Amino acid sequence: MNHNLNSSYIWMICLTAACGGFLFGYDWVVIGGAKPFYELYFNVNDPNVSGWLMGSALIGCIFGAAFSGVISDRWGRKPALVISALLFIVSAAGNAWANNIDLFVIARIIGGIGIGVASTVSPMYISEISPPEKRGKLVSINQLTIVIGVLFAQLVNLFIAEPTPANLSTNEMLALWNVQTGWRYMFAAELIPAVVFLLLVTIIPESPRWLIQKSRTAEASEVLGKIGRGDYATVVMADIQKNISESHNKGAIKDLMSLKPILVIGVVLAAFQQWSGINVVFNYAQEIFSSAGFDIDDTLKSIVATGSVNLIFTLIALPLVDKLGRRKLMLLGSISLAIIYLMIALAYSAGTLGLPILILVLLAIATYAMTLAPVTWVLIAELFPNHIRGLGMAACTFSLWFASFGLTYTFPFINRAFDAEGSFLIYALICFSGFIFVWKKVPETSQLTLEEIENQLQRQTVKGNSPDCPVKI
Repeated sequence: MNHNLNSSYIWMICLTAACGGFLFGYDWVVIGGAKPFYELYFNVNDPNVSGWLMGSALIGCIFGAAFSGVISDRWGRKPALVISALLFIVSAAGNAWANNIDLFVIARIIGGIGIGVASTVSPMYISEISPPEKRGKLVSINQLTIVIGVLFAQLVNLFIAEPTPANLSTNEMLALWNVQTGWRYMFAAELIPAVVFLLLVTIIPESPRWLIQKSRTAEASEVLGKIGRGDYATVVMADIQKNISESHNKGAIKDLMSLKPILVIGVVLAAFQQWSGINVVFNYAQEIFSSAGFDIDDTLKSIVATGSVNLIFTLIALPLVDKLGRRKLMLLGSISLAIIYLMIALAYSAGTLGLPILILVLLAIATYAMTLAPVTWVLIAELFPNHIRGLGMAACTFSLWFASFGLTYTFPFINRAFDAEGSFLIYALICFSGFIFVWKKVPETSQLTLEEIENQLQRQTVKGNSPDCPVKI
């Protein structure tokens, strides 16, 4: 194949689609910095209510993921991205102007639906646009924008929040600008990137693989002709059309269930990415750093440090996804996190708090950012056949957000029951279990076209083996 690619055009459309990841990251993390202030404003004292305010967005994520497959397979990847942008706009405005808990929760759920749709469709769209030799890096761009969104939210929180004096009474705390107004600006700041995303997504093309699936070959040829010069469009279209003609469509659900071993890999990896424990660091940073001896101002600065490390090591990961391969990075990440969490648990148990805890947390974030965070999204965007990729991705992201809801909602109770050391020991055991699963089940998919991956996985499913795996699926 002539690899005379139009790199600037590819980067433009992939970065635009990845803006959904930026909003995902911002909407997901902004609540962590706002939490101590809106809880005072709404007089939240019950851990059940606290957990619900934090976890309510995840209900939206679950619904958004569940319906994203139907939307993207039926109407296209581009309309699904437009819908997610509109949902982010409504959510940001709703949270900024909410004057009671019910309205606050409704806005969080709407934002969660936007996250569920964007987290499914953005990496899927990028995977379908990308040439095979660049697909790992380009899909990982979505994770990079998530991380940038996380860091942006943390910086906005730090910039908006005024210094909090020590030893204030409850009434004095309630009168603070942060409590009465500041947290609203944290949510309102999301409106700017959400509107920009909505405008940009209207100019990107539809996925050529979706267009071919819908027999809109002229439009697909035009898109592929802009992605690659020479015979690129002809060769890629022939490969996709051959793949579609050889597919024995039984109906979307039946096709998906006929690939149960592949579906199991995707669903488990998605859930494992969440239960690896890093997201509790972002969502409950205040509690974690408070238990390590940090006050509220130091905590906000420490949260920005976690976001900075997350960004730096995500950038480092971009070339590694294609060079080292998906499987090696997943193995490295899972076993390394298990060891780091064990060290954190031992540090808490020994009373070694403060800076050592911060260093270990940053090390865990760096590991996650280089491995599980980007690679999981790449893998689940690659595993499924063209005609059911939307449904397969939706099943995986549904699993991811359902697992994330369980993680976020249960952390306050786990932390209260087992303390910090017990909580991190549990996450260490989960990461070790994830290492075993990846070792036994997960194939290598780098350097292959999506059609080659589909053909190999389907052949291996019939035989009962995973490619490049030592045991059966």
